Amino acid sequence: MTSKDVVFRVKDLTKVYEMGEVKVHALRGVDLYLYEGELVVMLGPSGSGKSTLLNILGGLDTASSGTVKYRGRALSKATEQELTEYRRFHVGFVFQFYNLIPSLTARENVAVVTEISKRPMKPEDALALVGLGERLDHFPAQLSGGEQQRVAIARAVSKNPEVLLCDEPTGALDFSTGIVVLEVLERINRELGTTTAVITHNADIAGMADRVVHLSNGLISGININTVKKPPSELRW
Repeated sequence: MTSKDVVFRVKDLTKVYEMGEVKVHALRGVDLYLYEGELVVMLGPSGSGKSTLLNILGGLDTASSGTVKYRGRALSKATEQELTEYRRFHVGFVFQFYNLIPSLTARENVAVVTEISKRPMKPEDALALVGLGERLDHFPAQLSGGEQQRVAIARAVSKNPEVLLCDEPTGALDFSTGIVVLEVLERINRELGTTTAVITHNADIAGMADRVVHLSNGLISGININTVKKPPSELRW
């Protein structure tokens, strides 16, 4: 992966949440590089710090100390306005819960994002990319959980982000539906070259990644390179 451009440089990153007199150390000095076009799985149990790390990479949270650079730009020193623009134009987010607007169709849910983007796809093209070209005018209540998650993915990629950050994207889905969603993420990474990070507690999902970053107790405990990646259809959990 080192022959590719570095997208994120994370150095000595810490995050401490203060809850009254209690201090919770979510990250304890994380060092990490993420590279252009790779698919990374960040693997760890609940409380390992993986969601905190993802949120800081996405500009949704700020670190207590340390640095995060996105293509050489110091996110750790960015203003709130700069972080807003960063999230809007550079990053797509996919969460465990779909956050679709119930009163809007699939097409309209995606258009909410494309209307404020600099170089968006057409909503129809984004939905076709995730296999929902025939479901454009269906409302969320008319879609299955997996289909709703694919609408959420279409919404995230419709602005042509350089980075796609996914927080437990299959956490609310059954096995077969989860495989479909992972196939969509793998396809987007492969066809669009979008740097993709997926956080999960499910070790079997790691088989589809270029690299696996293991987190435990706020620290990176190991990084593995997959020399033979498995397609999502071959994953088992």
